[in-house]
Amino acid sequence: MIALQPMDNKEFKAYLELSINDYASEHVRAGNWTEEEALTNATEQFNMLLPDGENSEGQKLFSIRDDEKEVGMIWLGLKPNNKGFIYDIRIWEDHQGHGYGKQAMQEIEAFGRELGLTSIGLHVFGHNTVARELYKKLGYVETDIVMDKAL
Repeated sequence: MIALQPMDNKEFKAYLELSINDYASEHVRAGNWTEEEALTNATEQFNMLLPDGENSEGQKLFSIRDDEKEVGMIWLGLKPNNKGFIYDIRIWEDHQGHGYGKQAMQEIEAFGRELGLTSIGLHVFGHNTVARELYKKLGYVETDIVMDKAL
């Protein structure tokens, strides 16, 4: 069984460095940003959402642990009207395929219920079929679909 523990500063700094680069790359892959602008755009978005790092108001960043071993992280943002938004969930590569993602999603939903949230949303890039299937199995439904055609 996994546990969600508030991320400490060391964990946050390691997460931030990895995530900004990955987020920039995902937007380039999705065709949203050019390579030249991606890192700047990603950095700006993270700075806007997390101005005070892991202690930013309305943001809950957790390390996902199996016993004492860190297996990933999950970030829940608190929105108006008792809604939540999962900005990121990551299971570290050497721990993937063991059900940690599913367990973390169930734990963050339980945490959200304790806070009085009525729903939790998330974004997933269209090319991330593994994550899309997991979210569907957990009861998440597509509410908007954006499509693009390269010319």
